[in-house]
Amino acid sequence: MKIPKHVAIILDGNGRWAKAKGMPRNYGHIQGAKAVETICEEAYNMGIQYLTVYAFSTENWNRPKEEVEGLMKLLRNYLKTCLKRAEKNKMCVRVLGDKSRLDEDIRKRIDELEKATADNTGLHFQIALNYGGRDELVRAAGKLALKVQDGSLKPEEITEELLAGELDTTGIPDPDLLIRTCNELRISNFLLWQLAYSEFYFTDVAWPDFNRKELEKAVEAYNNRDRRYGLVKEE
Repeated sequence: MKIPKHVAIILDGNGRWAKAKGMPRNYGHIQGAKAVETICEEAYNMGIQYLTVYAFSTENWNRPKEEVEGLMKLLRNYLKTCLKRAEKNKMCVRVLGDKSRLDEDIRKRIDELEKATADNTGLHFQIALNYGGRDELVRAAGKLALKVQDGSLKPEEITEELLAGELDTTGIPDPDLLIRTCNELRISNFLLWQLAYSEFYFTDVAWPDFNRKELEKAVEAYNNRDRRYGLVKEE
């Protein structure tokens, strides 16, 4: 079975999963964070080299204040345990998105985590926080515009490669497979540029219940696809 090099996941269904059990939404987020830990380990054991998860979008700030505060508290705790786990498993961690809106202590922990794990050779794990695909493209275009303004770049010199080099994911291969849980059939402003040729897999399983068996199902479905790039079959 061919294992995708890079898998991206939209973690959906934490709140609905908790509600079905008569629990508050933040309980679902806590269990969802535990599922992330499990899937990081299982993905690496399967041979997946890059794993990117959509943890908090630019639109998630519109959720109820209590829920957002709970997510930020969970994030603070997760960043602590993530550093310990990364040290143990040699995991390289990067955070995607606009970090400027995050609190200073969270930005500091992200910086420490990225620096401490930069040279690790295990799973490359990307966490999308305060991330939006459109926002990412606007920020990348702004960086290129500044280069044009200062004369270091001509408009006609702008290429796909140059734009890609200004994205949050620079240096990371595009996802081969996108997984979305809890039976939602959209990409919700996630990796709009990078998903151009990715295979999509949707499952009705809520994220807290997503495990190795479900990941294997997604990879099996990926293997049944006829991968083509611009009508050219992938070798």
